[in-house]
Amino acid sequence: MSAVLNCNITFIGGGNMAQALIGGLINRGLPATRITVSDPVEEIRQLLLEKDVHVTDNNVAAIKDADIVVLAVKPQVLGLVLKPLQGLFDGKLIISIVAGAEIKTISALTGNDRVVRVMPNTPALVQTGAHGMFAYDVVEAKDRELATQVLAATGLTIWVNSEAQVDAVTAVSGSGPAYFFYMMESMIRAGKNMGLDEKVATALTLQTALGAAQMAITSSNSPAELRKNVTSPNGTTQAALEVFDRAQISQNIQTALAAAQKRSQELAQELSDSIK
Repeated sequence: MSAVLNCNITFIGGGNMAQALIGGLINRGLPATRITVSDPVEEIRQLLLEKDVHVTDNNVAAIKDADIVVLAVKPQVLGLVLKPLQGLFDGKLIISIVAGAEIKTISALTGNDRVVRVMPNTPALVQTGAHGMFAYDVVEAKDRELATQVLAATGLTIWVNSEAQVDAVTAVSGSGPAYFFYMMESMIRAGKNMGLDEKVATALTLQTALGAAQMAITSSNSPAELRKNVTSPNGTTQAALEVFDRAQISQNIQTALAAAQKRSQELAQELSDSIK
C-alpha cells in the first residue's frame, strides 16, 4: 500500500463504487487531501465533502495534478466525458471500472495506453469485493501494483490473462452477488412456507450464507468436498440435493453464467460501436 500513499488520485464519477474505493483508501492511510472527485451532481459532491476530499464538476481541473485517474462513470456517458479530455492524460495511470468499456476504447478516447481495466462487484461497498483486473503488456509492473493497491482497499484482486476473460469475471463475480441474493430469497420464502416467521427465516438464511462462505474461504477443502462432508447418506441434506440434481440446477447455473458472459461481450461491442 505504501506506493499508492504517495499518489494523487482523481475519480471521474463519484457514485457508489467510487465512494467505496475512496472510503477504503482513506481507511488504509491515503490522506483525503490526495483525493479529488469530479461529479456533475451537487448532492454527490456535498456527500463527498464530508470525507474531506476535494470535489469539483470540472474534469479538466480534476485530472490536472493526478497521478492516477479512476474512471467511474456510466458506460453510456463515457464518450461524452472523455472526448473533451483527450490528450490530457499524459503521465497518468488510468484505472477503468466502467462496465463493458474495452481497453482499446479507453485508449482511443484518452490518447493513453496506460490503462487497467477492472470488473468490480458491489460487495466492495462493505469492503468484501472481488475485482477482476487486466492490462496489456504496455502497462508496467509498478503500474499494475498501484492498481492492485487501489482496488485491494475494498477486497480481493485477481489479475486475469486476457481481456476476453473479463467477460467471464463479469459473469462469475460481477453479476454473482445477484445469484446469491436470488438463492437467499428462495430459502427465505421456503422457510416462511414451512411456518417460520420471516425475520427468523431471514436471519437463519443470511447467517448460513455467511458461515458457508467463511468456511469455504478458510478451509483447505474444496466447496465440493465441504458439500460432501455435510451430506449424510439418506439424510435431510441429501434429500434436498437430490431435488437440485433432478432439476439440473448445476447445469442451469452454468448455462446462466454463459448467458451473462455472452451479454457482457455484446454490451462491450455495443459500447464500442456507439462511441465510434
